[in-house]
Amino acid sequence: MSDPLYIPHEYYLAGDLIIGGMTSQLVTYFEELLFEEDPKRKQIKEPIVLLKSYQHVLALVFALNEVNNNPKILPNVSLGCHIYDSYFSAKLTYQNTLNFFCTLKRIILNYHCDTHNNLIAVIGGLESEISLHIANILSIYKIPQVTYGFFVPVMKDKTKFPAIYQMVPNEDNQYKGIIQLLLHFQWIWVGVVALDDDHGDRFVQILMPLLSENGICPAFIHRFHIMTASDDMTDMFYLSRPREILSLLLNKRQVNVYVTNADAHTMMILKWFLYLGQMEDMSEAVMGKVWIMTAQWDFSLLTFDRLLNIEVFHGSLSFTVKYNDVLEFKNFLQILRPHWLEDDGFLRVFWESAFNCLLSDSKLDEDSVQCTGEEKLESLPGPFFEMSMTAQSYSIYNAVHAIAQALHAMYSARHKYREMVWGGDMDSPNLQPWEVVPLSVCNDNCHPGYSIEKKKGEPFCCYSCTLCPEGKISDKKDMGDCFKCPEYAYPNKDRDQCLPKLLNFLSYDEPLGITLAFLASSFSLITALVLGIFIKHRDTPVVRANNRDLTYCLLISLLFCFLCVLLFIGQPQILTCLLRQTTFGIIFSIAVSSLLAKTITVVLAFMATKPGSQIRKWVGKRLAYSIVISSTIIQAGICAVWIFIAPPFPDVDSHSMIKQIIVECNEGSIIMFYCVLGYMGFLATLTFIVAFFARKLPNTFNEAKFITFSMLVFCTVWLSFVPTYLSTKGKHMVAVEIFSILSSSAGLLGCVFSPKCYIIVLRPDLNCKDHLVIRNTFISKSLK
Repeated sequence: MSDPLYIPHEYYLAGDLIIGGMTSQLVTYFEELLFEEDPKRKQIKEPIVLLKSYQHVLALVFALNEVNNNPKILPNVSLGCHIYDSYFSAKLTYQNTLNFFCTLKRIILNYHCDTHNNLIAVIGGLESEISLHIANILSIYKIPQVTYGFFVPVMKDKTKFPAIYQMVPNEDNQYKGIIQLLLHFQWIWVGVVALDDDHGDRFVQILMPLLSENGICPAFIHRFHIMTASDDMTDMFYLSRPREILSLLLNKRQVNVYVTNADAHTMMILKWFLYLGQMEDMSEAVMGKVWIMTAQWDFSLLTFDRLLNIEVFHGSLSFTVKYNDVLEFKNFLQILRPHWLEDDGFLRVFWESAFNCLLSDSKLDEDSVQCTGEEKLESLPGPFFEMSMTAQSYSIYNAVHAIAQALHAMYSARHKYREMVWGGDMDSPNLQPWEVVPLSVCNDNCHPGYSIEKKKGEPFCCYSCTLCPEGKISDKKDMGDCFKCPEYAYPNKDRDQCLPKLLNFLSYDEPLGITLAFLASSFSLITALVLGIFIKHRDTPVVRANNRDLTYCLLISLLFCFLCVLLFIGQPQILTCLLRQTTFGIIFSIAVSSLLAKTITVVLAFMATKPGSQIRKWVGKRLAYSIVISSTIIQAGICAVWIFIAPPFPDVDSHSMIKQIIVECNEGSIIMFYCVLGYMGFLATLTFIVAFFARKLPNTFNEAKFITFSMLVFCTVWLSFVPTYLSTKGKHMVAVEIFSILSSSAGLLGCVFSPKCYIIVLRPDLNCKDHLVIRNTFISKSLK
């Protein structure tokens, strides 16, 4: 190769054995290639300097000094180095790799032209593409290569690259770490930024399936155009394209987290765009973003990045290779001075760029500041230079020691080859939660109580939130559908959790149950009092009139009617459910049939007064008893058939009421229940009709008109009972039936017996034979 491009930056340290080094600390661009002239590119005279990357050179030299000063490693053998820079250029990487084989600045392929250059291994490069370019040359000469960057897949082929070793772990680990990090902070709406090259393609191809598998949605994927010529830089600064790209990157709806393939080119372009954003009055959009970066970037800034507000990267997260701090390295850096220029071709451009001054042997102009030579590296901000060893420098440091140990083993074994392991490992990052974590989602999360509803034409992680329908809940964020609570629970007001349903039955512990029990007890006592009064005055005309025995039977049945109410209060049990409706139906049938018997007896008695009437033989107590007994037997038969066919039983209804479980007596057969009520209604109607026609019969103690009114009350109550009963639920349904029993029984008691009690207690003067107006002696006897 004739007339190679002049390379001004190199570091050479003589030694018995030479270790090559390929760093990436300088960035250079070429003028655009035109086919109108000799295609020889001219290098830009002033390269852009990655200040922190100069530490890679110093770490290699420091490690060599440790090895050379250690008498236990390679005694009587000194290690030297020859370090070049890749300039992030494929062309210059290939040229400098060939320069390792010749120190004469003249490359003659396939010839060994330098007897003083004993190259035994090369360390480099930082990026996978640079490492590949180096490997393409070294593999021809069977020179071992130790990289401190990630591999591209093709480099894992040991048949093509048998002597390449990696000081960092598998690149797949950091992709898994990125996913874990996003899921940890619930960042599911992210932007993806990469360079538009092979490395960026590989980054996107690996990352996208992982994002999709874990429910993370990319809001956008932006690919920066790679800059290879100086004209590209000019376009970026002076054309309108940057503002469009910044608007896309920073103003995308609710995107606060960006996953970035942090190779040097990508980060260089990204920093330039962020700087332009500050110049374009987009500071608010630039600040407050979270940048998640791969391990290739060690947060190093360029010289012109002094103008960039470094706060744009506050809160950023970057993966790194596991490393330890080498304490002596800091002391080594503190003695660094510009007089190293003789051996170090990188120090001048680093020193002048870092401290913004010119060394004494440089061409000075009026505005230039001369370097004193006493500037201290520790005075530089961390993003420009660090005094502690970085992860990438630590990998280079380990690579030197690995090569030295391998050589020492070879010499110790009298030059017998021993296979060595050159790699390392990296533990997964131990993530610690932040107190304040920014959100990065397409839209706000659907909180519990809502379900997600997909938006047409939007990515899967963009959705709207819909309130759960009545009766359903969602108890987690971003649930795809709401679900019903179990039968024993109901949704709360916010529809985000299930609350246990309360048991609903009429109990003695609540005001309604206490009130009804009190009324039932009170009416029972009143009935017992009336019965006692009638027994005490059993021989008076008022008591003896209209069949005294039927009066006793009616009062006792009314007493039990009031007491049967207590069967309806309390939690339903098997026995109470069996007795509730049947006891109520039979007792009421006795009461109503007693009134019917009384009314029929009065009617027949007056009809029997007619001369030659055949009805006289039917008049008497036997007919009255027959009416009561037969009417009761029919009702008892209906109840017996009911219990035999489908007996009532305790049951729960968890569906009728939202917040309560109804504990009730299931009637078993609703038809039989209404048969009982229907038969009772038939007796009441018949009694009302008979009493209505007998109400005007002449007799001082004729009860027909009172029975008529009591039956009117009775029928009204039970006719209104049916629709009311059917329209209520739970304990209120039971309360309606109790109220109907109490009101109808009280109606019978009050309408029939209050006039008689008035005469017996308050007007005893009327309770005598002198006030009896009887038209026929036979009638008087028949009524006794």
